[in-house]
Amino acid sequence: MPAFATIADIEARFPSELLLVAANEETGLRDDVRIGHGLDDASTEIRAILAARYSAADLAALDENSLAVVKVYCIDIAFYRIALSFSRSTDNIKERYDQAIKRLEAIASGKGALTTTNSGAGPVEDGSDVGQNEVILEAPERVFTRARLGRI
Repeated sequence: MPAFATIADIEARFPSELLLVAANEETGLRDDVRIGHGLDDASTEIRAILAARYSAADLAALDENSLAVVKVYCIDIAFYRIALSFSRSTDNIKERYDQAIKRLEAIASGKGALTTTNSGAGPVEDGSDVGQNEVILEAPERVFTRARLGRI
């Protein structure tokens, strides 16, 4: 599965910090391979957290707004992982990482939601569509009704 963010996304958000944090120790040039690994690891971590609530198909079908939200979290998580791999983490980078994880865990626990391009969970027996967070309730027919008891 592709990463939720790209090197260009991180560079657009943190142009000067990325070069400082991700410079190769020997050459001083930005190490795009290690940045790519950080993005892949961040995306894997996001999928693992959101798996508590969303299937892989749901995550693959996120709409534009939800993808933008997840991209921000992915950038913050990846930036932290990149900084760790270069031993250049700061309190600010760690704080952004912690906040991203907390927000993703809140979404996974139902305190927020991501929307998908899927129309719903699919048809149920009566032919209606059920939304992602809708409850389906089936119960047996009532035994004691006013009609059966003769309107007491």
